[in-house]
Amino acid sequence: MICKRSDCILHPMHLRALIIVLCLAVLLQSCGKKIVPSVPLPPKTLAIEEIDFEYFHGKARLNYKDDKKEREVKANIRIRKDSVIWMTLSVIGVQGGKALINKDSITIVSTVDKEYYVFEYTELTKRFNFKIDYNVVQAAVLGNLIMPRDSTDKIHTVNNFDILDQKQGTVYVKNYINPLSKKLEKVELSEATSTNSLSINYSNFQPVSDKTFPYNGVISAFYKTIAGIFNTTITLEYNKAEVGDRELKFPFNIPKRYQRR
Repeated sequence: MICKRSDCILHPMHLRALIIVLCLAVLLQSCGKKIVPSVPLPPKTLAIEEIDFEYFHGKARLNYKDDKKEREVKANIRIRKDSVIWMTLSVIGVQGGKALINKDSITIVSTVDKEYYVFEYTELTKRFNFKIDYNVVQAAVLGNLIMPRDSTDKIHTVNNFDILDQKQGTVYVKNYINPLSKKLEKVELSEATSTNSLSINYSNFQPVSDKTFPYNGVISAFYKTIAGIFNTTITLEYNKAEVGDRELKFPFNIPKRYQRR
C-alpha cells in the first residue's frame, strides 16, 4: 500500500462528547437503631499492563480500506523505545514504500511514485484538536495508553470492563481494560464539536517476552472533510513480534530525484 498525500494519514481524533457521572452510595441497615453516617469509598484503582522494551521488531500484514480503495501489504516494523519507528512496506516481495517516525516528524516515502511526504506534529495537533506526538504513535502501535494517566481521570466499570475516561481539550478518550489480563482492549476517541471519531480494537493477545502483546489491531476512523464524511479502516495482523535489548538498525534515505509533496 502506498499512501497518497495527506489523505493517507488517518484523521484520527475529533469526536462526540461523552459525559460520565460516577455515583456511589452506601446503604447501612439501622436495625431499629440510629442511622450511622456512611464513609465514602476510596477511589477505585486501576492496574494496566503495558509493553516496555528497548527494541521491538515485528512483521505484519496490513490492510488499508477507505471509501475509494482497499490495499494490502506486508509490513516490517522496528522500534527503538521513545526514539524512532521504522517501517518498510512491500507487495509480493517488492518494496513499495517506507516510513520513518521520530520525535520531530513523520516521513513517508513512495518508491513507486518517487515522491515523499513530511508531516509535522504541530500541524497534525492543530488539525485534529488532539496532541499528536511520537509518544501517541508509539503507544497506539504497541497497545499502550495513548494519553498519560492524570489525577482528573475517571474510573468505573461497564460490561465486565474497567473504563478509564480521559479528556484533552474537546477530545474525550475512553479506554476499555480487561480486569483479568489488565490489557487495554479498546480505545474510543470522540470530539465534542464535530462528528469525528476514532476507535482502536486490540485482540489475539500472545506472550512476548514477559508481557502480553496484541497480535491483531483494527483502527477505524470517521472524519469530516470539505468533500464529505469518510470512513477509513486499517487492520494490522502480526505474525511475528519480538522485544529485547539487541540493537536494531534503521536505514533510511530519500533519493535526491524524489519530489516532496
